[in-house]
Amino acid sequence: MRTLLSLFAFLLWSAFLYAQDKITYQISFENAVHHEANITILFSDLPAGDLRIQMSRSSPGRYAVHEFAKNVYGFSAHDGEGNVLDISRPNPHEWIVSGHTGTVSVSYTLFANHGDGTYSQIDETHAHLNVPATFAYAPDYDDIPIEIKVNPRDDLSWKVATQLKPLGDNRFYAPDLQYFMDSPIEVSNHRMESFTVGNGPDALSIRFALHQENGYQGFESYMEKVKAIVLDQLQVFGELPDFDFGTYTFLACYAPNVDGDGMEHRNSTVITSKMSLSEGGQEWNIGTVAHEFFHAWNVERIRPASLEPFDFEDANLSGELWFAEGFTSYYTNLTLCRAGLMSQKDYVARLGGLLSYVINSPAREFFNPIEMSYQAPFVDAATSVDQVNRENTFISYYSYGNVLGLALDLSLRRMDSGKSLDGYMQLVWETYGKKEIPYSIENLKSLLASYSSADFAEQYFSDYIYNSKVPDFESIFKEFGVRMTRANPNRAYLGARMSVQDGKWILASNPEKGSALYLAGFIKGDEIVSIDGRTIDGKVGTDDFLSKLQPGQTVKVGYRRYGKPGSKELTPGSDPSFKTELSSDVDDSSRTRLSQWLSRG
Repeated sequence: MRTLLSLFAFLLWSAFLYAQDKITYQISFENAVHHEANITILFSDLPAGDLRIQMSRSSPGRYAVHEFAKNVYGFSAHDGEGNVLDISRPNPHEWIVSGHTGTVSVSYTLFANHGDGTYSQIDETHAHLNVPATFAYAPDYDDIPIEIKVNPRDDLSWKVATQLKPLGDNRFYAPDLQYFMDSPIEVSNHRMESFTVGNGPDALSIRFALHQENGYQGFESYMEKVKAIVLDQLQVFGELPDFDFGTYTFLACYAPNVDGDGMEHRNSTVITSKMSLSEGGQEWNIGTVAHEFFHAWNVERIRPASLEPFDFEDANLSGELWFAEGFTSYYTNLTLCRAGLMSQKDYVARLGGLLSYVINSPAREFFNPIEMSYQAPFVDAATSVDQVNRENTFISYYSYGNVLGLALDLSLRRMDSGKSLDGYMQLVWETYGKKEIPYSIENLKSLLASYSSADFAEQYFSDYIYNSKVPDFESIFKEFGVRMTRANPNRAYLGARMSVQDGKWILASNPEKGSALYLAGFIKGDEIVSIDGRTIDGKVGTDDFLSKLQPGQTVKVGYRRYGKPGSKELTPGSDPSFKTELSSDVDDSSRTRLSQWLSRG
């Protein structure tokens, strides 16, 4: 009997819980000039008991914690008759509403003035809304459909662009909380262009909503570049994802009041840049388009299990970002090259800086690519006031994974069996992404073994993923007609970034471990006042002055630390940076490999 009563109570509670057919949001922007939005949320048919409301502390596509509740004020709650309900605060990001009789209307004001891929911005140019930074939610009702009514400023000719399903009259639909949180909204006097990929009922629409403050000059030619990127990346995977509601939407704000960023979502992406198309944005912004669209496959559907489900109350810790972000970064410039938007010469030349950063970093001593990925909650737009030692302990998983993708692609192509990273990515897509089955690192290893060989997969993961070795790129490149050499072997290298501040030379970064400045005991913030008795003149550029030093030549450096003078001897090393370039003399085999790699030839 007790079991039956418990079951009856559970079923009754469940019936109350799911009686609510939707949660309704409404947002308006009467005070946009002061960066405010007015937001209401209506909950109905609620079961008895307290209602938990909270602001997210994270945002899909970002890997750090962000306290979005800090910009919420004027929070109130009323029942269905308009009576004020009691509110308590158990923590900084949560409100507990008590005493309702089944209906709760929540209202608050949001301040928002940071336009990028994570935060929101409201002013009289646009309402740029990242949902976690904008809308509170009820975590106990995360499976309830959501309907939102956006009230654009008609006096500013605003329109709404979003991946959410349109219902008409500026109302939009999300099937659940996860989808809603992953659906940014752009409200502005933007211009929308589109093109279709495929034919018949399976055709997909690629839309580009551009908000740009100085007109739309160059938009048509820019759309041709966007189309070239989409079609090239389609060839990597063999098909586009089955986008919900048949559309994929770029939400681009190229305006002086935003911060540069890009953020992927399931069927859309946010791209922000201060550079308009007529001010260099044609070239500068297109790389972000290539990166973010590749995410429609890799990370949105080819998705690490560590990111599922996405946690809105804390940061998801993922060890796969070297693959999710890094391999996507590898395909960014490769896409531009294959699509004819970057020359092969420029593509190859840019590899030198990337390889210099990853290969020469002392951080590989401390973390492998998996562990570098674990650093994301501390570096991905995370904020702190204490100093960190990133110069010696961190390599961006974007760059690290980029290098690992390059190594894997060229190594597979050397097998002379028609293999490539494209083929491997297709296999990952067919096995996990298309079926939307989350993967693990061991899954990636097993697929690589089936695609190439068990020995090759074991060596690649053992050396480069679970450890921090780097491939012999100089030898690998030779088979593709690429030459890798030291860029400036006769140039002195001290191991820290210097800047001129108020006419003084200041060490602006922590010296790299093992570098001349590190071994001599210099630290960030030291003022360099003389070298071998020659007084430093802040009017002379640091590069110009340091270029006169010779590697291996010991010099006496005068400095000032915390206001006190001192001197130390140091011996500059040799600049460790690399240069990559197309070789002028290559055989037919190398020329063919290069063409297959960079132009699908």
